Amino acid sequence: MNQSDRLLTVEEAAERLGTGVRFIRRLISERRIRYVKLGKHVRIADTVLSAYVAERTVEPMRTGRSGYGTAA
Repeated sequence: MNQSDRLLTVEEAAERLGTGVRFIRRLISERRIRYVKLGKHVRIADTVLSAYVAERTVEPMRTGRSGYGTAA
């Protein structure tokens, strides 16, 4: 996390990932994502969310067109 990294609330993080707040809170409670604790408030850095998505992005098995549907 760098100095200019934006800290998101749990609600903002859930909105950014398109999930519910409950999912984000579970990630935090299971310590599957890095977070910042500021008193009773929990914040997640924007770059942490980006890294979480990048680590879990699954690449397709084939990148080119398959041989199906082409004329012989």
